[in-house]
Amino acid sequence: MERRELELFLHLARTLNYGRTSLESHVSAATLTRTVQRLEARAGARLLDRGPRGVVLTAEGRRFVAYAEQALALWNDYRAGADEPVALTGELRIFATVTACQTLLPDLLAPVRAAHPQIRLDIRTGDAAAALARLDEGEADVAVAGIPERLPQSLVSRTVAVTDLVLVSNGEPQEHYVVPARGLVREAAFKWFRRTGLKPVIAAEPDGHEALLALVALGCGIGVVPRLVLDSSAVRDRLTELPGNLDPLTVGLCARRADLHRPLIAALWEPRP
Repeated sequence: MERRELELFLHLARTLNYGRTSLESHVSAATLTRTVQRLEARAGARLLDRGPRGVVLTAEGRRFVAYAEQALALWNDYRAGADEPVALTGELRIFATVTACQTLLPDLLAPVRAAHPQIRLDIRTGDAAAALARLDEGEADVAVAGIPERLPQSLVSRTVAVTDLVLVSNGEPQEHYVVPARGLVREAAFKWFRRTGLKPVIAAEPDGHEALLALVALGCGIGVVPRLVLDSSAVRDRLTELPGNLDPLTVGLCARRADLHRPLIAALWEPRP
């Protein structure tokens, strides 16, 4: 069991208040609930009950508190008595889009991989709009994602790239638009529509930017994408940039604020020259 999971459980065992533990530990309520569920599944018993009088520890929960305290104390004693730094091991779960995997992750991960070759890297890809939610819900340890103007308090970010948003077509006259189904690029596109007084007819709303460019290449409409995605696309030669003045997109390395002390996260978080 991860040390962070045990720390969250012990905090909750002290407060017996999900809201307070979520706030003070800088995690979402959903993340805290899933953490407890994972611990209960591994322990094979219910550790907490929610009743009319609030949250209470079960008998197994009280036993688990003793175990968690002893496990953390043993780990701290072990770390304190080490004469030399312990080589980092374990798994680092990273969420990124396909484009980020190709263009940003190699430079981000090369230093930590060289310094700590025993770390296992688990890279998961998907829709850019889902990155921060995956991170906040504990499905990833870090994520490479677009950074909104207001980042959730439970998360922190470090900028790794700033990319323009561009309008593209397949070179033929188009009246319709193709925009992402959700996320920051969609928000920026509709902000631009309002600023220019345009009332767009939306032809398609794909989940990913790569799928969006494929639809644009097929003549489904004008697309809005980050230049980073456009420049690395396999259909780049079939697309034409159109004039526009959209707000740029900031891309960052993101982590949960409460996880910055974890050795694996700290090793990746340190900016490299």
